[in-house]
Amino acid sequence: MDLLFADLKVIDAASYLAGPGAATVMADYGADVIKVEPLSGDGYRTLAGNSRTDTNWQLTSRHKRSIALDLTKKDGRGVMQRLLEDADVLIVNFFDDQLERFGIDYASVKRLNPRLIYARMSGYGTKGDEARTRGFDSTAWWARTGLMDLVRDQGQPPVMGSPGFGDHSSAMSLFGAIMLGLYRREKNGTGCCVETSLLANGVWANGMQVQGAIAGFDLGERRQAKGWLNPFASAYGTADNRFVLFAIMNVVREWPRLCAALDHPEWLTDERFPDVRAMFKLRVELKAMIADAIRTQSLEDVRASLNANDITYAVVQNLTEVINDPQARSNGVVLETGSDDPDFQLTVGSPIQVAEEDKRPPGPAPAIGEHTMELLAELGMSDAEVADLLKRRVVARDD
Repeated sequence: MDLLFADLKVIDAASYLAGPGAATVMADYGADVIKVEPLSGDGYRTLAGNSRTDTNWQLTSRHKRSIALDLTKKDGRGVMQRLLEDADVLIVNFFDDQLERFGIDYASVKRLNPRLIYARMSGYGTKGDEARTRGFDSTAWWARTGLMDLVRDQGQPPVMGSPGFGDHSSAMSLFGAIMLGLYRREKNGTGCCVETSLLANGVWANGMQVQGAIAGFDLGERRQAKGWLNPFASAYGTADNRFVLFAIMNVVREWPRLCAALDHPEWLTDERFPDVRAMFKLRVELKAMIADAIRTQSLEDVRASLNANDITYAVVQNLTEVINDPQARSNGVVLETGSDDPDFQLTVGSPIQVAEEDKRPPGPAPAIGEHTMELLAELGMSDAEVADLLKRRVVARDD
C-alpha cells in the first residue's frame, strides 16, 4: 500500500494527547511515527487506571513505534539527536527550560536539522506571564475560554466537559500547522517552527461568542441575567426518556412543518403566534407546548414524524449508539480494526479523508520501549553500545 506520508519520519516527543494526536493522523496516512517516552512511559498511560485495556493509549498511539529514552542523561540526548538528524517533524509540548535541558529547544534542533518542522503544543501559549502554567483541555480549553461559563444554565454552576474534547480538536489544529510547515518547506527548502495552544483553540472554538463580546454583546452574561430559552434550539424529552435537539434556523419555513410533525395544525392559526417576533415574546409558553406534544410520544414515533416533515434535529445519542451509528460506520468515523483483542474491535478514525489516498488499517499501540532495540539498530548502534545503554538505564525495552 503506497501511503501519502510513507516518506515522512515524525518524532513524537510530546506527552498526553493534544500533541500526540496530531502525530496519530500522520501515522494513519503512513508516516513513520516514533514515540519517544521516558523509561516509565508517557504520563498519558496512567489514565488507564485499573482498566484491563488502555483504550486511551490504543486510540492515540496506534501505528507508532516506541522508544523508551531518558532525556535527562547526556547519552539519552545523544540518541535523540541521532533520531532527529533525518526527521521531518518533531512534536513537543514541554516548557522552554525543559526543552533546553533535554537539548530539543528549537534553536538547537534547527542547527542539527534545518529542514525539520518543529511543532509545539502548549497550554496557554509560549509568551506572556503564564507561558509556564500547566494546562489541560479542562482548564486551558474549556474553563479559560468562556466555553464552560457559556453553556451553564441560568443560576447554575458550570459543568465538566467530556475528557479529551479540547485535546482532540487542538490536535487537528496542530496537524494543520504541520502541513503548513511542510508546504512552506516545499517552497523554500527550509524547516520552521509552528505552534498552537489549548487556549488559542478554545477561544477559536468559542469565536462567535467572543467576537460578539468584543462588540459589546456578552451572551454569557445575557444568559445568566435572562436565561437562554429558544424553543427552536432546545432539547425535548420523549415518553421513553430520550431527547431530541432542534436546530430550526429558518423558523418561517419550518414552523408549518413542525406543527404538522407534532400533529397540531391549529397552532398555525393561533392568534398568539402571528409571526416569529410574537413566538419569541411568548417563548416560554411555546416551548412548553412543544414539550407537551413530544413527551407523550416514543423516540421512534417522534423521529418518524420529524423525518417525514423535514425538520432539522438530532437524537441525543449515548456512547453505545455512537459506536453503532450506521452513518458513522459508513463514513469511517468508527471503523473495524481486525484485532483479536476483544476490547479493540473498533476504533475512532481520524477525521480527515483524502480522495484516492488510503489510510493504514488501524493497528495496536506500542508497549513502553517496544521498538527500542529496533530503532537503535536502525541508528547503526552495535550490540555492545546498546547493551551499555540498557545497563546504564539510558534506554529501556519492553520485556
